[in-house]
Amino acid sequence: MVVEVIGGLWSGSLALLADAGHMLTDTVSLGLAWLAARLSRRPADALRTYGYHRLQILAAFVNGLFFLFIVAWIGFEAVQRLLMPQPVLGGVMLWVALAGLGINLVAFRLLHGGHRHNLNVRAALLHVLGDLLGSVAAIVAAGVILITGWYPIDPLLSILVALLILYSAGKVVRQSGHILLEGAPPDVDPERIRAELHRRLPEIEDVHHLHVWSLTPERTMLTLHVTVAEGTDCGQVLAAVKRILHEVFGIDHSTVQVETAACIDEALAGEGH
Repeated sequence: MVVEVIGGLWSGSLALLADAGHMLTDTVSLGLAWLAARLSRRPADALRTYGYHRLQILAAFVNGLFFLFIVAWIGFEAVQRLLMPQPVLGGVMLWVALAGLGINLVAFRLLHGGHRHNLNVRAALLHVLGDLLGSVAAIVAAGVILITGWYPIDPLLSILVALLILYSAGKVVRQSGHILLEGAPPDVDPERIRAELHRRLPEIEDVHHLHVWSLTPERTMLTLHVTVAEGTDCGQVLAAVKRILHEVFGIDHSTVQVETAACIDEALAGEGH
């Protein structure tokens, strides 16, 4: 980052300065990601009965917001450069960009593989990917400047990288925001759960108060009520519902309430009105 700042100011390259600005954000963002990953290992306590797992999602959301800020800054600077082109030292720009590319490839290799099921690591990986693309753009821009002397290539490629980062940032913000809002996981359909329970357990008369959400992308939580006829073995129904949730939907943490009469929660809510 420091080398790119010096090289960007020396060569006058926006692509290098944009990548350096992104790396500055990465220093904070990757620090947040690391801290969240460490804190999420803490055991649950009386105040945080689910533990600290959600810190990973919060860090991913903050990372996504940092992305949006960087995109806005790169876009503003690029427009200024297009309106008033400035000379760029292509040779200095090329060597600095090559050094940045090498370091970013090492960082990308270290993080790759741990991002598939962890939104926090995915956000960190996207930061590094954005830096890697920034280095590639700077190399291309330096080559064009050295060969043709066409300076607008520098801000134009900066805008292209900003658009790629914007796409990634939007995805991270949407996914982490959905989890923070207790949205249903994309691979779990509440209506399918309801239909599957009715189909496989005919003794169930009704399924209601069904709520499904994610603590993290790999930890799905669920609560629901089922109504059965009088005389039904509630213990067997409970075990069967739990087994279906585990085997069919991969949900291991569920809270199931079996009722043989009117739902007590609805009755209490009616009394409150």
